[in-house]
Amino acid sequence: MTRFTVAMLAALACASVFARAQAHDGNNHTVDVVEPWARATAGMSKTGAIYLTITAKDGNPDRLLSVATPVAGRAEMHTTIKDGDVAKMRHVSSIEVNPTAPTVLAPGGHHIMLTDLKATLKEGERVPLTLTFEKGGTVKVEALVRAAGAMGSGGSGGSSSGHGH
Repeated sequence: MTRFTVAMLAALACASVFARAQAHDGNNHTVDVVEPWARATAGMSKTGAIYLTITAKDGNPDRLLSVATPVAGRAEMHTTIKDGDVAKMRHVSSIEVNPTAPTVLAPGGHHIMLTDLKATLKEGERVPLTLTFEKGGTVKVEALVRAAGAMGSGGSGGSSSGHGH
């Protein structure tokens, strides 16, 4: 292993521990939010997206009702719908949290759309995010900004056990 690889692995491990500590407030909640991440944006782009995974801890369904972040004028839940060969994004009023399998927000599916970004999302930065669930209450997490072309969380780094009030 090169020094660079070892350094990158150590940095990702530290980021994971930091994110987990930032999101946990000691309360017992019905959902966990893990692997929150965003893609870096280019130039003067005013839009971005955040992806994550939600798990119902108690085996009961829940619903993500709203999202907010100070880095954008608006944060909305969206889904991608295929119409023939064309993918179209649509706003959704809530996202169901499956009680038996993780609910994954990922490129090409459900995601959190950020509009009117106040600044460019830069790789390595963190985006604070507040999620409001019907039963799980408010969950605060930080999404790690990954490279502009990232297609997944990379399995480390932005991990966060999301617990809120």
